[in-house]
Amino acid sequence: MAFGMLHHVAIEVRRTDARGCADFYRLLGFESVAPPESLRDRALWLERHGTQVHLLYADRPVVPAEGHLALVVDDYQATIERLCAAGHEALPRREHWGSPRTVVRDPAGHRVELMARPPAAGVALAPLDGE
Repeated sequence: MAFGMLHHVAIEVRRTDARGCADFYRLLGFESVAPPESLRDRALWLERHGTQVHLLYADRPVVPAEGHLALVVDDYQATIERLCAAGHEALPRREHWGSPRTVVRDPAGHRVELMARPPAAGVALAPLDGE
């Protein structure tokens, strides 16, 4: 078992958007997995490399304007091309650590950052405010 690994992110979607969102995350390499029987009426689950996205059904989902999930994708350029071919708008972002980044929104409006590679270990761990 991998301790310290992020297991899942849960985001709210309207039930009517859930299938479109699942299709979107499949374009990113996720596959559908069955939630426990007790949760099947409440969500769709998808998994990629041991990390899951749970699409929670909500009548009035909360979609943060800037909050997002970020994914390192296996083949960055091919992934961007797949998303664009499927009708999703991909917006390139500034390269903060020398890696291409793009932001795209899923069908429910959630912001998803795609990266060719993550920052080097320790880059984001610099002490803040003199700590």
